[in-house]
Amino acid sequence: MLAYWRLCEANTQFMIDIDNIGRNILHELEQDGRLSNIDLAAKVGLSPSACLRRVQDMERKGLIKGYRAVLNPAVRGAAITIFVMVGLSEHLKKDALAFEQAVACAPEVRECHNITGSVEYLLRVEVADLAAYKAFHADVLGTLSQVSSITSHICLGSPTDKRA
Repeated sequence: MLAYWRLCEANTQFMIDIDNIGRNILHELEQDGRLSNIDLAAKVGLSPSACLRRVQDMERKGLIKGYRAVLNPAVRGAAITIFVMVGLSEHLKKDALAFEQAVACAPEVRECHNITGSVEYLLRVEVADLAAYKAFHADVLGTLSQVSSITSHICLGSPTDKRA
């Protein structure tokens, strides 16, 4: 339990150490990860060298986990997004790890979240059409002995999606 509290304390300390300029840097980079250091520095009111030092420090500390391009799913041939709630038959660590490894190998699974509630996992699955989802459902999820329940929710739209 002491280790848990130390971890929580460390995470709380992480957030406390960010000042207004740091929050502004994170906000600007979250809006546009390709922003040049010169433009970022101008937006947050720092010199380019001071801004670069702060960004590098935030990267070292893990506040900034990385940079990536967010692709239009249609480019990958994914016209449909389906949120899938998956329940496991056993609550054993080995079963959770086996499930996580299996879905990590499935290209249709864009996100996998271990959650609380009536099921253990929430997946964001992107496929070309319902036939492709049916194949994923049967050939991937349907073959995993750890899976006890699957509930699918077809996404009709995403009016707010801050990943992009």
